[in-house]
Amino acid sequence: MDLSKLKVADLKARLAAGGDVRELVAAMQEDSRVSVRKLAASYLRRKVKEEVERERVLEMYAPETAYYNQGLYHVAGIDEAGRGPAAGPVMVAAVILPPYWECPGLNDSKKVPPAKRELLYDKIMADAVAVSCIAKSEKEIDELDIYHATMQGMYDAVRGLSVPAEAVLVDAMPLRELAVPHKSLVHGDALSASIAAASIIAKVTRDRLMVEYDKKYPQYGFAVHKGYLTKMHMEALQKYGPCPIHRRSFEPIKSMVQENSK
Repeated sequence: MDLSKLKVADLKARLAAGGDVRELVAAMQEDSRVSVRKLAASYLRRKVKEEVERERVLEMYAPETAYYNQGLYHVAGIDEAGRGPAAGPVMVAAVILPPYWECPGLNDSKKVPPAKRELLYDKIMADAVAVSCIAKSEKEIDELDIYHATMQGMYDAVRGLSVPAEAVLVDAMPLRELAVPHKSLVHGDALSASIAAASIIAKVTRDRLMVEYDKKYPQYGFAVHKGYLTKMHMEALQKYGPCPIHRRSFEPIKSMVQENSK
């Protein structure tokens, strides 16, 4: 293949167009121009990286595959965001993905940068078979406790799916009352594609809500810490006291409320 009349920009365009470029890349590797050989090397490195990422994501379907092999293809992954903060709701999401859906970057939401989480959120919402996201308010958390409020949210999220789940994978928490086959996975958001997708939906939804709360209660910095008890948050609590979205069953809010009620 004679590349002598092609500029580097032309070769970049051909590589970007996709298709079978093996012969083109082989010729580029033998080209006399250093810039062309470097472009070929860069292209190959990128393709190797993409393939490694593709294989990583496909490996995350191992838990789902156990159900796919039984003819159960609507497998819901469930995860939550916001169990630890002292303010705002806990958000619980359930997601059914198409079997072996490819999504580079899909991972436990805690391992994904915020900007990337937003992109993954949009992709999941566009391509998922079904998505359900449930908020359990600070009042429900105070009434039930955070563990049981989260558990109730998980049951509600499954019931809220527009396509019924044939099986369920959940991060850590056992859901023994489910009528369909189900499995609890410790660190499931790093092991299951469906749970990872649910973690992204729950995290992004909750973060967006806390940004909105920040507009209503700007003195607390909710847009920054999302309700976690950072130094900034503690200082605001000491200065202003708790606001309506603070969890009264969590310390130090619990002690503050008790002290003010005396």
